Amino acid sequence: MSNSFADDFSLDFPRALGPVCGKALFRRQCEDFEVDEILGFELSGEGEHLYLQICKVNENTRWVAHLLADHFGVDGSAVGYAGLKDRRAVTTQWFSVHIPKGQEPPVLPDMPGCQILSVTRHSRKLRPGAHGANRFVIRLGEVSGSRDGIEARLSTIAAGGVPNYFGEQRFGIGAGNLREVAAILARPSPRFRGKRGGLYLSAARSWLFNQVLAAHLKEGAWPDIVSANGASDGPLWGRGRNPAQPSLAAFEAEVLQPWQAWCHALEHSGLKQERRSLVLVPDAFSWRWQNADLVLSFSLPPGAFATAVLREVAVLIVPEPMV
Repeated sequence: MSNSFADDFSLDFPRALGPVCGKALFRRQCEDFEVDEILGFELSGEGEHLYLQICKVNENTRWVAHLLADHFGVDGSAVGYAGLKDRRAVTTQWFSVHIPKGQEPPVLPDMPGCQILSVTRHSRKLRPGAHGANRFVIRLGEVSGSRDGIEARLSTIAAGGVPNYFGEQRFGIGAGNLREVAAILARPSPRFRGKRGGLYLSAARSWLFNQVLAAHLKEGAWPDIVSANGASDGPLWGRGRNPAQPSLAAFEAEVLQPWQAWCHALEHSGLKQERRSLVLVPDAFSWRWQNADLVLSFSLPPGAFATAVLREVAVLIVPEPMV
């Protein structure tokens, strides 16, 4: 990889539906961004894993997991959760804590910014990606642009979806995670160590997927170009043979040629080749106006980003600072 790439991590990926319809204030307050995790399976009420459904405001998932481990006196690995939820939001999600049979849990913790909504038990730890979906209610403030145009765009999204890009959160502030990847790979003996190294590898993998998806969009009109290229999914790079059809695999290899050092690092990290859908169609999509604000409601599968939907509608302006 040329060193020039290290300074060029633009996250302004091609949009599918043409220019945005206007501008909107995004996350003026935590209550403007609500996420409700839907497990998608029944909890048995029995077993060695204590399950807690927690609503948190302006707190991140890992911090809550740390507090739970500390409170129950267990190792961090004994605490499970299905996914990392946004901090600057009101989010409801499940956590599991391994507490062996016969051992009574102490009094439930009192955690600032958090409310325990439900407690039960189950036989298995909650693993990443194990939930069924995430339900979003998002308020965009002081929306500019034609309402007719915005509603037409929303109808188009509801019918045909949007590019399933990984969101900017995956890449860190100012694409900092990607810059760290580039810096590590520039060393004589690059190593990705610990949780931080795993975070960087995840960002690298997501970046390569977005590069392939962006290349499809540059080839022609959405969404026809996806099927025309024989593609329904794109690569989550890792070790093993690319399972795509030969013509599609050749297309992806050409796109990723400048990023061979990144591909090599992922192949030697223990990650295996996987695929991710190129198209994201929000489920149960609805919207309503409240004066100049637009309130959107929809569900997305695990690993999908709400900002992938929003970026096709408006330029999002985040007021600073937000407490």
